[in-house]
Amino acid sequence: MSSITETIRGAYAAFAKGDIPSVLALLSPQVAWTEAEGGPCGGTYVGPSAVLQNVFMRLGGEWDGYSAIAHEFVANDDTVVALGEYSGTYKATGKSFKAPFAHVWKFRDGKVVSFHQHTDTAVHMRPLQSTTH
Repeated sequence: MSSITETIRGAYAAFAKGDIPSVLALLSPQVAWTEAEGGPCGGTYVGPSAVLQNVFMRLGGEWDGYSAIAHEFVANDDTVVALGEYSGTYKATGKSFKAPFAHVWKFRDGKVVSFHQHTDTAVHMRPLQSTTH
């Protein structure tokens, strides 16, 4: 298994323990982190502090038990694709969800230079809705 795959496995393990500083330490100062458009944190954030503010702090503040569990890793050169499942309960509504994801991590000089999230944003957004449509 490639070293970048092990690095990304470690990132998911750190996230699961709430060790966000270890995840941020893997990111290039110019990392481009893209959350799927239409999702709760949709957009592209540049730099570790933008990722912290716009993604990790929101997930921690708005969700209970939010998790991203990767089940499979596919690596090629400077890219790792992680396949897995999100789950969590949105605090404001008490509604929970599960949705599959594919994350594309790209490395340069040992640091993550880009992250791109692919997920079913409609499923991800359901818990945020106060009424069922």
